[in-house]
Amino acid sequence: GAAAAQLRQRLENELEDIRGAGTWKSERVIASRQGPHLRLAGSGDGIINFCANNYLGLSSHPEVIRAAVEALEKFGAGLSSVRFICGTQSIHKDLEEKIARFHQREDAILYASCFDANAGIFEALLTPEDAVLSDELNHASIIDGIRLCKANKYRYKHMDMQDLEAKLQEAQKHRLRLVATDGAFSMDGDIAPLREICQLAQKYDALVFIDECHATGFLGPNGRGTDELLGVMDKVTIINSTLGKALGGAAGGYTTGPKPLIDLLRQRSRPYLFSNSLPPAVVGCASKALDLLMESNAIAQSMAAKTQRFRSKMTAAGFTISGKDHPICPVMLGDARLASVMAEDMLKRGIYVIGFSYPVVPKGKARIRVQISAVHSDEDIDRCVDAFTEVGRKHGAL
Repeated sequence: GAAAAQLRQRLENELEDIRGAGTWKSERVIASRQGPHLRLAGSGDGIINFCANNYLGLSSHPEVIRAAVEALEKFGAGLSSVRFICGTQSIHKDLEEKIARFHQREDAILYASCFDANAGIFEALLTPEDAVLSDELNHASIIDGIRLCKANKYRYKHMDMQDLEAKLQEAQKHRLRLVATDGAFSMDGDIAPLREICQLAQKYDALVFIDECHATGFLGPNGRGTDELLGVMDKVTIINSTLGKALGGAAGGYTTGPKPLIDLLRQRSRPYLFSNSLPPAVVGCASKALDLLMESNAIAQSMAAKTQRFRSKMTAAGFTISGKDHPICPVMLGDARLASVMAEDMLKRGIYVIGFSYPVVPKGKARIRVQISAVHSDEDIDRCVDAFTEVGRKHGAL
């Protein structure tokens, strides 16, 4: 009827506006497994992948794949249920214990994704008597999770400790104060000043929550994340992170922290209570990935030199790379159309990267986000730099 036709026209107009702004996001179809080299549907081999969160290369590690197959054969395709009804298997409990041990915390709880973990924690933990203080550039899932809770909300300027202190002073009237920040920020590759955050939290009797999705597995001497990297593991109360990036790359997320908090989340966290259990194959992947990391820190340490190689060569070529010492290496371009056309030209040269623009990043802050993996070779990195240099000159970015 008329309502459906009106809706269709409004949606088509909105989609045309997105195309006109140069911010349309196309999905390239991969016809091979995830890894440093890909085959895209409709094209030949030889595409070097620089835009996945596969930081340690474990998504195609033979032992990780074998663990998934074994879990699938032993425990089935899925549970067809949520955890508290009939969806908890021994492997779920084993993985939760392993996560807590890896992070040196009391307990852990699994979710379908870290987006769900972030959606489930603030509403369960905080009341109108409490306050949450959030970095303005926190991940969308943290922002959405905070919106769901009834706590008093404060937003401090990105990594600005003076502003955070002012907000903590203002929030002293509330019962509980929780500072929430990404450990490593996914769009800029910068790392939260956790030492300073924890000092302020101690000064103003607050708790610290960190999202470690872009840190777990590879930051810190043993890959335990930004709290290990910065020496504050005993001062961060709550960690949320993912199994879908460095830890196997399939899916899943978790919260780890004090046991009473984890127990409360099992009773009150809506994404946990109303979502199916993690599939056994996913659990098998993540469990094996954690085994590999806890057996040796060699994997976690293997990407530092490669990250430095890319950053230094790109800077020498004249590009501005945001962040510091993180395998997320945003090539800052500013203009959304420039980021889009450069990414397309990079693909023609065999380099798979993606342009990021509004609303994923602020207006005027468009960039191509390059992500280094432990399984990239030096030759892969050098080819990427050479292609960027050629394309950058072509489009006037250099």
